[in-house]
Amino acid sequence: MKYTCLAIGLLLTTLVQAQQSRSDSSKPFVLGVTDGFYSRLLGEKRTVNIYLPEGYDKYDTVTYPVIYLLDGAADEDFIHVAGLVQFNNFSWIDRVPKSIVVGIVNTDRKRDFTFPTSIKEQKDQYKTAGRSALFIAFLEKELQPFINKKYKGTGSNMLIGQSLGGLLAAEVLLKRPQLFNKYIIISPSLWWDNGSLLNQPSALLEEKFDRPTDVYIGVGKEGLTPGANPRVMEVDANLLADKIRTTKSKQVTVHFDYLPQEDHATIMHIAVFNALRLLYPKAINKED
Repeated sequence: MKYTCLAIGLLLTTLVQAQQSRSDSSKPFVLGVTDGFYSRLLGEKRTVNIYLPEGYDKYDTVTYPVIYLLDGAADEDFIHVAGLVQFNNFSWIDRVPKSIVVGIVNTDRKRDFTFPTSIKEQKDQYKTAGRSALFIAFLEKELQPFINKKYKGTGSNMLIGQSLGGLLAAEVLLKRPQLFNKYIIISPSLWWDNGSLLNQPSALLEEKFDRPTDVYIGVGKEGLTPGANPRVMEVDANLLADKIRTTKSKQVTVHFDYLPQEDHATIMHIAVFNALRLLYPKAINKED
């Protein structure tokens, strides 16, 4: 009798589950796709999250600007930055061209976003740091070709980075400025190696630099940086903007944005929103 009751119970449970399954209309909400490949330069598999704009069709001839986002995991900045791009694409707003967003998922951001430091304290604290040159080569020689081959980019590329990601974006801007034509640099950790990047010579500053390049630098009220020799984050961001303003090239523009109501933890979202508005002024003034 016990086994008969158990069998009936199991049958009833199965029938209820089947009925629920038939009546359940829920389905996954898809924001984008996850892709990736093995990086020979970095010696590891790298993952990217990709937002494709509304109407994207791999079989038509339409192409799109590409936004490369550092710290691009789902639990980092990918979802809300992709959301800002999608918001600005609404037809009643139309501030930003429909764009592909490539969120680069981290494996070791301290390693990838920093160049070698001469500061012993930093060497001791950040054991894996100092390999940004390899990561920049990865961006240029592996990731961009991968995206260009598989997705439909126009050749217009933007780089977004905050904190250590901002340090990396600033390093790319000064050392390999031709890799991207728009840069959003937020709260860059220029305190790394006691601000040595601010002394970096750059082709960006020369008169012969002829690639149209737009730069946004945003910083909040963030105060002293970590370490035995603290620097002031706002001052360093200002110094970077001032350095870029010394360029003799007529193809480079820089926007500096001080956001005193934000701090290092809260600045990312509002700064990207402001940056998109400043870097695409024609979209705002298209009816003027």
